[in-house]
Order: sequence, then structure tokens, then C-alpha cells
Amino acid sequence: MGYKVAIVGVTGEVGRTFLRVLEERDFPVDELIPLASERSEGKRVSFKGKEFEVKALNKQPNFKGIDIALFSAGGSISREYAPKFAEDGVVVVDNSSAWRMEPDIPLIVPEVNPEDINMVKNRRIIANPNCSTIQMVVALKPIYDEVGVRKVVVATYQSVSGAGAKAIRELEEQTKAWCEGKEVPEPKHIAKRIAFNAVPHIDTFMENDYTREELKMLNETRKIMHDDSIRVSATAVRVPVFYSHSEAVHMETGKDISPERAREVLSKAPGVVVVDSPADSQYPLSIDAEGKDEVFVGRIRKDLVFEPGLAMWVVADNIRKGAATNTVQIAELLIKEGLC
Repeated sequence: MGYKVAIVGVTGEVGRTFLRVLEERDFPVDELIPLASERSEGKRVSFKGKEFEVKALNKQPNFKGIDIALFSAGGSISREYAPKFAEDGVVVVDNSSAWRMEPDIPLIVPEVNPEDINMVKNRRIIANPNCSTIQMVVALKPIYDEVGVRKVVVATYQSVSGAGAKAIRELEEQTKAWCEGKEVPEPKHIAKRIAFNAVPHIDTFMENDYTREELKMLNETRKIMHDDSIRVSATAVRVPVFYSHSEAVHMETGKDISPERAREVLSKAPGVVVVDSPADSQYPLSIDAEGKDEVFVGRIRKDLVFEPGLAMWVVADNIRKGAATNTVQIAELLIKEGLC
């Protein structure tokens, strides 16, 4: 059985990756509806060897007959159009932050909380978590199930692709100018110059001087893990890397667990690849995670502050597992459970 699938925001970085992931995973697409803003109308995208013309989202009379819609078009677009799709009987999987903290809308990482998929019956909308949250909870959940997790202190090292295609070009242009001895262009899409720099400013600052990005990691983790007692303190940093986010994760566990046991537990966990042999300089790298769908974990060791506690290094491709792949996995789960 095939499905009529719409992709909203198909010409963006994540939208184009939706197409690749759907094709790679042989998702049962019977008909593809590529949608974007009016300025992208008429552009063409490729899927399974065929060319498709992009249609303007705002010119569609209705969305009836579509089975699943994958959204990657920003929160304001999602707020306006996701309910319209849902009213026409479409199940929406949204990649923006618009719906994540709505109590009756599921926020899903399939390796962590697949059971929440049944909440889709409430409003026919499912939220995809923040990219930095996704890879962290995939690595946390096996430890949580084994010994519990009470507190997490995490520093992220996030690639520029998390800020979109324009941020990628900004890093390219600034790096090229610096290498040629020219004046580095002023930043437009990242808070400060990103070439040869690290910027501890992702999204807007809140009243408590944490950014929205950092607070997402607290609030989304609690919702996904169904545990409001977990405490998360995050510092989110943009670094001059094109793809893949890295995270230094330090946690206080409920009971003691040895690094050896943690490696064993993580190596058996779905979606996790353990790369951990410091003596041989083996640990996850951004460039090795790029283009892959797994979450890579290494540098697993006893924490020197939390007792009991663990420290680990977590890396994943933010455009794939942190966005497109997780969204497609949710769609696969919908099909598996007969919910679309």
C-alpha cells in the first residue's frame, strides 16, 4: 500500500533531506506533493528518478486526500497550516518548535518514546523535537532505563546547518575571505562572526539569561522522557562546522553504573553506535557522523563531579537524525501502528 505524502518546505535544507531519506528508506510513497512558499513555485525537485514541480502552499484550495504531511517551513507557517491539513484528515509531522510543548500533541523520538504515537488521535499533529534534544535523549534513555538519570549538564557544539542554508553560505564566505586576507563579511544569519570562532548564542535570550535553545533541551527532555524531575542545564554554542552537532553530556545517575556497563548498555540500544577507545584515539567526530542516521557515543567515563555519575560525548547529523530522519521514522511508526 502506498501513501500520498506532502512535503511542506521541500526546497529548504531539511526539505531536500526529507526526499533523500524517504528514498533511502524506501518509504511507501504512492504520490508526492512538493510544497513551498510562493517564491519557490515552479522549481523542480527530484525523487526516485523523477522530477516534480513545486507548488505554492498558499495557493492550494485544500489538502484532502493527502495521508501524511512532513513540515519543515518554520513555526509561523506550521501554526497557520498544520491545523488546516489536520482538518482535512491529514496527519502532520512537524519539524518546527510550534507544537512541541502542547500537552495534547506528542513529541516523539522513536527510539525513546514510541508509545506516545497514539496521542496523534487528539489533533492529528505530531511534533519533532529540537535537533540537540533528539541526539541527547537517544543516548540518555538506555542509561535512564538502567539506573535512572537525575541531572544533566550539557554543552553543545552545533553546526551552522542548524541555522539553515544561508548560515552555511555565511561560514563559507567568511572563511574564504579570511583565507584570502580580505575583510571578513559581517554576520547576517549567526549572532557573531562564525569563521574560526565559537558563538555561545543560539536563538534568543530569555529572562534568566538562558537561550530558548538551551531551555528547549530541558523542557523537551522532560516531556519525551515523561519525567519532570530531570534537571537539565545547557549551554548551546554554534561552531564553524557544516554538519553534525556534538555534545559534552555530564549526568548524575540514580544508581552507580560503571563505564564498562554503560558501553554495554549503549551498544545494544536502538539507533546508537558506540565509538569509544581513547587509547586508540577512537571517539565520535562530526565529519564521521555527517550523512548518517545513528547517534554516536564515546568518551564514556566516570564523572568527576556527579556521584554517582557518567560523562559522555554524543554526536549526530543534525539535518538527518536531528530533523529529517527522525521525522520520517515517526511517519514509519504511524504506518506500523495503523494511524494514517
